[in-house]
Amino acid sequence: MSEADLVTEIAALYYLQHMTQEELSKRYNTSRSTISRLIKQAHDIGVVEINVRASPNVARDLEGEFCRRFGIARLFCAVDRPDPDMQRADVASLVANYLDKTLLDNSVVAVGMGRNVSAISSAFGTPTPRNVLFASAIGGSIHGGEIVNPDHIARRLAARFGGRSETLYAPAIVADKAQRAALLLNETVKQTLDRARQASFALIGVGDLTEDSNMIRMGWLTPHEVAKARATGTIGDMMGNDFIDIQGRPSSTIVQGRVIGLTIAELHPIQDVIVIASENTKSGIILAALRTGVINTLATSLSNARAVIDLDDSTSERR
Repeated sequence: MSEADLVTEIAALYYLQHMTQEELSKRYNTSRSTISRLIKQAHDIGVVEINVRASPNVARDLEGEFCRRFGIARLFCAVDRPDPDMQRADVASLVANYLDKTLLDNSVVAVGMGRNVSAISSAFGTPTPRNVLFASAIGGSIHGGEIVNPDHIARRLAARFGGRSETLYAPAIVADKAQRAALLLNETVKQTLDRARQASFALIGVGDLTEDSNMIRMGWLTPHEVAKARATGTIGDMMGNDFIDIQGRPSSTIVQGRVIGLTIAELHPIQDVIVIASENTKSGIILAALRTGVINTLATSLSNARAVIDLDDSTSERR
């Protein structure tokens, strides 16, 4: 047995079968210190990941408040982490666990782009394989790479949950509305987008207008254009296609009408639109997205959830 296999076996016995280190040392005829070292190694190499969920009472109260305010079906909250990568992984793990329990054979999942959606495919666990189609719901970008581009994400999701993936063979953004209209008539593009439109689930991120946003990193908007968009009330985007203000209303940018992907209107009929947003800069766009009425499931951090409620209180036009 290789050391990697030994580490995995011992970790499984320790965490899943609840064997003590003393019992393990006798079983493997080695010292407790060796067992302790191997368990630590399991953490270091990613065999074991520990996710601390929010208190059930706190999570239940927050979920009830979000359902009442925004009409969503469910809220998943991860405890706050100082490290953004760990925060993203924790939030994504909650979505992965939900999908493990919910996906059925012949389900279709529309897949958006971004680091939060991508993290779902890396979540710890070994789900039961099933026949699921993961269809790209937005085109790709040469600047996105494997972490951000939906075709790569869809392939990794298919590898994790079972089934297959379908790439949208089109760029995420084109030069003008005429090019977009022409591409949407292309039979290959239309076929994949039609599959995404008919999905039962959609996994999407929401973009804020910070310097770390996908829009800037992929070159869709310059920092000057972002500043101009913010000045006119734009809070962020959903699926790159629709920019919105804090009330969830359409807000125009130079990207508008140039993205090959699903729009808010096309997300509405999907039974379960799941938004994953872990960054602590995203409370504004989370609130704006909730106000569109398209979200059924939200996964975020505790601090973001609380910030969204405070922001809703201070910006609600119903007051």
